[in-house]
Amino acid sequence: MKRYLQLIIILMGMGQMIYSNQDKNPFFHDWDTPFQVPPFDIIEDSHYMPALLKGVEMEKAETLSIRDNAKKPTFDNTIAALEATGQFLNRVTNVFYNLRSSGANEEMDRIAREFDPISTKHRDDILLDEVLFNRIKSVYETADRNQLSIEQNTLLDKTYGDFIRNGAKLNEQEKGELREINKQLSLLTLEFGQNIRNENNLWELVLESESDLIGLPESVKEAAADLAEESGHAGKWIVTLDKPSWIPFLQYSERRDLRKIILNAYINRGDNNDERDNKERLTKIVNLRIKRANLLGFESHADYVLERSMAKNSDNVYDLLNRLWGPALRRAKAEAKEFQDVIDREGGDFKLQPWDWWYYAEQVRKEKYDLDDTLLRPYFEINNVLEGAFSVATKLYGITFKERTDLPIYHEDVKAYEVKEANGNHIGIFFTDYHPRTGKQVGAWSSTFRSQSNRNENWINPIVVNVCNFSPPTDDSPALLRFREVETLFHEFGHALHSLLRTRIYTNQLMPRDFVELPSQIMENWAGEPAVMKEYARHYKTGESIPDELIEKMENARYHNQGFTAVEYLAASFLDMDWHTLTEIKDLDPQKFEDASLAKINLIPEIITRYRSPYFNHIFSWSYSSGYYSYIWAEVLDADAFQAFKETDIYNQELAGKFRKYVLGLSGSQDAMGLYRKFRGKDPDIQPLLERRGLN
Repeated sequence: MKRYLQLIIILMGMGQMIYSNQDKNPFFHDWDTPFQVPPFDIIEDSHYMPALLKGVEMEKAETLSIRDNAKKPTFDNTIAALEATGQFLNRVTNVFYNLRSSGANEEMDRIAREFDPISTKHRDDILLDEVLFNRIKSVYETADRNQLSIEQNTLLDKTYGDFIRNGAKLNEQEKGELREINKQLSLLTLEFGQNIRNENNLWELVLESESDLIGLPESVKEAAADLAEESGHAGKWIVTLDKPSWIPFLQYSERRDLRKIILNAYINRGDNNDERDNKERLTKIVNLRIKRANLLGFESHADYVLERSMAKNSDNVYDLLNRLWGPALRRAKAEAKEFQDVIDREGGDFKLQPWDWWYYAEQVRKEKYDLDDTLLRPYFEINNVLEGAFSVATKLYGITFKERTDLPIYHEDVKAYEVKEANGNHIGIFFTDYHPRTGKQVGAWSSTFRSQSNRNENWINPIVVNVCNFSPPTDDSPALLRFREVETLFHEFGHALHSLLRTRIYTNQLMPRDFVELPSQIMENWAGEPAVMKEYARHYKTGESIPDELIEKMENARYHNQGFTAVEYLAASFLDMDWHTLTEIKDLDPQKFEDASLAKINLIPEIITRYRSPYFNHIFSWSYSSGYYSYIWAEVLDADAFQAFKETDIYNQELAGKFRKYVLGLSGSQDAMGLYRKFRGKDPDIQPLLERRGLN
């Protein structure tokens, strides 16, 4: 009772703060910006908490008005009305969490920690409200489904299912237990991600002399020198744990001792027995997820998650992973032997280790295919690559992209583009944010500041952002990408197209996690098509298109290192599933559990799983728990889908129209596999994926 009274007092004080600061807070006013883009230039950290609390207050009032409606429950006054609540809160959270991911500071972290339990309680208050649930249940049981559209039926099923899956049928004691679990999980997953971001930002290796740079190309040295100057170490060089920094070092450095230091720093994030250690946290997360799943009637967290996936259950996930694991492991072992042969031939008296793999993979690629990144990167200037992605979208869907310099941006690295239909109609706004900086989360992702919807024929245009951590420009050259970064740019752009080209009525859609990666991964196919590369891959100095002989070398090397790529990814997918198919709460040792998981699949010691448990953000901080397999599941779909284009024309307008309508436009509004069949005319085939990866 005392804690409850204290919370009331705190919230009352916050309420007074809200109303006293509304005049100066941009969230409390209409945004007088083009396309109602967030006014980033006037939003301050102090504006977030008052607006977040006001959003909670408003959504609570909106929800209570639906719950206490004296009229008979209907789809419109209950299901559609509930879906439309919380729009003010969404506007604030979309800005806050997007900006926090792309450039957090201590104040934003403090706000997140303070608001997180409030947000969790607010969500539980809605989903565990018995009176509200009974209204939803009444509509679910009595609605004339024939009078509802496919999308309305999907929303009704999802809304009812959301309440069931979040404890609406539990008794009061069980609801109390669920609330406590949710509260703990929200804080633990928040802290897990913060720890990894901080580990990444705090670590650096200062190189003192030219002898530390043996083997590095000039471009890598320049980038390291720029990092050093920015950090106050002018005249030296710095390697960080951002991929554009550490990966090229491992590829080219002849200093095996330094390669070991860097890779070990990367793979030991969250595992250093300090204040940022995540081992205890992840064990608590796993056990709380088991407890929650059991409380909700599931044997494991994986059962709970996969119920709404295309895969449906863990057996189907393991079946796919195992079908790919054997061929991938055989190929990886062959690669390891090939690299060891090089070591032996050169007189190296050591066995291939994980910190050697990147280096010898690059050596063999150069030896066998006369190809390395130093030959390719001059042709992949970032602006040209982005224009290439735009061009593909234009040829497929007729849409156009024009840079807008009159829109507010949240950082000088950010660029804004207006997206239009061929007839000039406005589609949405697309932001790009492509380079690492302090406070920025690692990795690459796509998100929205505003989602598309069409409630009551009120069309809302989306505002989308792609955030990445690509190789930055140096004093001597613009940002030149590795080809894997090119693929990532196209990948995230595919997610952006998905957000931009949706044609749904409601935003609260049923979107299976293992379907979401299809729109992104299919775009990677165009990135590597020779005809497409001839258009966007132009030398940053001469403007000449990439020569045919380089494209031919890339094609000849397409299977190079595919064993490693497949194995490190699949190992992480197995690890995710093993953690989340546990059915009993145990005091587990994360290292022993991880070792046992990887030993079970016979992972070779020369390769480390792509994500070790203490820094596996996808499954312990983000929304991919029991879902990291989604990338390979979706790759089956994207390889099969792109095969349809390859068999006809990579810019086949009819196929593109179907893909836009069914996969991009309607996804989430009805069954995912049904939509895929409407596009493709058949079930997906795994063979194109096996051929693409050289695993057949």
